[in-house]
Amino acid sequence: MAKLFPLTSLVTAGLLASTSAFACDEPVKVGVLHSLSGTMAISETTLKDTMLLLIEEQNAKGGVLGCEIEAVVVDPASDWPLFAEKARELLTVHEVDVIFGNWTSVSRKSVLPVIEELNGLLFYPVQYEGEESSKNVFYTGAAPNQQAIPATDYFLEELGVEKFALLGTDYVYPRTTNNILESYLKSKGIAEEDIFVNYTPFGHSDWATIVADVVALGADGKQVGVISTINGDANIGFYKELAAAGISADDIPVVAFSVGEEELSGLDTSNLVGHLAAWNYFQSAESEANTEWVAKWKAKMGEDRVTNDPMEAHYIGFNMWVNAVTEAGTTDVDAVRTAMYGQEFPNLTGGTAVMLPNHHLAKPVLIGEITADGQFDIISQTEEVPGDAWTDYLPESAVLKSDWQTLGCGMYNTETETCVQLTSNY
Repeated sequence: MAKLFPLTSLVTAGLLASTSAFACDEPVKVGVLHSLSGTMAISETTLKDTMLLLIEEQNAKGGVLGCEIEAVVVDPASDWPLFAEKARELLTVHEVDVIFGNWTSVSRKSVLPVIEELNGLLFYPVQYEGEESSKNVFYTGAAPNQQAIPATDYFLEELGVEKFALLGTDYVYPRTTNNILESYLKSKGIAEEDIFVNYTPFGHSDWATIVADVVALGADGKQVGVISTINGDANIGFYKELAAAGISADDIPVVAFSVGEEELSGLDTSNLVGHLAAWNYFQSAESEANTEWVAKWKAKMGEDRVTNDPMEAHYIGFNMWVNAVTEAGTTDVDAVRTAMYGQEFPNLTGGTAVMLPNHHLAKPVLIGEITADGQFDIISQTEEVPGDAWTDYLPESAVLKSDWQTLGCGMYNTETETCVQLTSNY
């Protein structure tokens, strides 16, 4: 339920902040919608823990608008339809003011109609396929031009990869991303027969045949590279099979978009050294802000707990939301949305995140090599790249732009100069 405060209350809240006192009796409620069980728990449990730490820290500063922030945690259990039910529960039963959640795109697309129907607000922290723009979602993870395209360029330009195996879990994010990458690779002169695409179910464990197919792709001596959009605990079996087959990063490099420090923490990484991941943050980033954040995280969660990219996305998104609520003087979704445009907050790599009118962030692109201790050696880093909701590499999307601030439209056709809202795309 939206909370609106007069200026005097905001001043009072500021005076009380240093003592962690609260100027109102009713808490501001933050929904946490992450899988704590099922195939995606390996990735999402850490994001729940991240939100609890961020909320705890903010409450120690006095909360927001003088109110304590209360986390409302639910478990959609890696069940995509259940995500929609839990989102509705958060908004109608618990009356949360905002939701931070989801990992997979299929879970986000399950939630989207509910969020739009009830005019909720979702902060989505994970890299995704783009090709979507909702006024009710802020996409704080990477769009394809902030991860998939730069990683592919690295394979082409730095590693001389000539044949590509696009391996993904069978749902919307890998399929759409690989559709974009196939088009991009062909525009770069890669022949269709030199692109191998394969999809497997969530939780897939038998990788022997697929890895053998990837190896066979290079039988003519051309350099093969794997672009992985494999999600969840299926990554464990994939990397184990690579190691069992004796494949090193020198033989067939893998760049992953959904494997970070958290996923590697459950693996023997000695045979994975040199394989790559593309993200916008790694725990090994050298900055004062990151040193401070990692220290806080480990002090709270234990020395063996690691940080990762989606965690940084929640860190940025939550702090931007707090600042937008403070600026708006209310938790009302429409007012907060307006206040979000142009919000800036220091990222953890030493730069500044900026919220754009298309509900995406400007983010740096990092390529990291897996090290023996399960961390990443950052071997490439760009300046902040503005996220693009609609890719330039699919004809139907190249003419579209998203601008909710000025145009009030997520699918503006630049050729016809009209706004098209096709909810079927969601």
